[in-house]
Amino acid sequence: MASVVITGGSGFLGTRLARVLLSEGELRLAGGEVEPVSQATLMDRVPAAGDLAADPRVAVVSGDLADVVGPGGQGRRALAEADLVFHLAAAVSAECEADFDLGMRANLQATQALLQACRELGRFPVLVFASSLAVFGRSDDHPLPDVIDDETLPNPQSSYGTQKFICEQLLADFTRKGFLRGRAVRLLTVSVRPGKPNAAASGFLSGIIREPLAGQRATCPVDPGTEVALVSPRKAIDALLRAATSSDRSWGGPTAVTLPALTMTVAEMVAALERVAGPQVSSLIDWVPDPQIARIVTSWPARVRAGRAIRLGLTPDEDFDSVIRMHISETGSAPGTVPPRH
Repeated sequence: MASVVITGGSGFLGTRLARVLLSEGELRLAGGEVEPVSQATLMDRVPAAGDLAADPRVAVVSGDLADVVGPGGQGRRALAEADLVFHLAAAVSAECEADFDLGMRANLQATQALLQACRELGRFPVLVFASSLAVFGRSDDHPLPDVIDDETLPNPQSSYGTQKFICEQLLADFTRKGFLRGRAVRLLTVSVRPGKPNAAASGFLSGIIREPLAGQRATCPVDPGTEVALVSPRKAIDALLRAATSSDRSWGGPTAVTLPALTMTVAEMVAALERVAGPQVSSLIDWVPDPQIARIVTSWPARVRAGRAIRLGLTPDEDFDSVIRMHISETGSAPGTVPPRH
């Protein structure tokens, strides 16, 4: 039987991942035999979703990650029994840029504490780490190619991207030393995220779809011609699960896998929203430039040649219209029901 730990397990991706794991009820860990999922432990600072908290297979550990996995922490027992760890907990890009100490504590130090706990407990789990396309960046002395690929060197231009890249390297070294089996997945901007806005620099790439569909105004802080690399929630979960279930041979070395991207401009995203939901919805977007957000977002690559991910069977979303329809179907959004203005 497989015991799974999900850090950030009460967040958007963590909650979705837990539901998929429990719904399927089994997994083939690292290419081995199919095993039932016996327990999922969700570690987070915020409460778990009600349906997950009520599931007898779910345990909830509350608190800061570095504390709960540190010596004497209440999460140590779950880690000591874990066959698979998904490390999704993180402070996001814009808040890391605004609060350097927060990013160092929540991203770097918490990850180091988690890796060290796995080493000390000697369980040798598969550990899937959610890294980010933000490890790549554009600078005068290190320009990005038009299309990044598996050989492109990271050059982060934000604190968040730097922290993610350091964590990739720590995970690779803990894997090299035989303390665990690490697999890092560089997620793209996930859109459309349901729920409330977060502090990610890329958060508007969900907000300009999610809020207008709910009849609320949204602000776009970048130029309409800005190109972005997107992945739907469903494809992001597929990638995390593929990292967990691939054999060591098919996964390859300890370096991170960059996902295939759906590349489009922000204007094309809005055009897709108008096709799906109508001009009365897309008209709720306000274009208000924010140079700080634009600087971060435009430093990221938008075009990806993801050969390694393709060999693992991962594919990009076909089009953004279908991603929006997926969001509407899953969240019950009712396009076109815009409340009257007062």
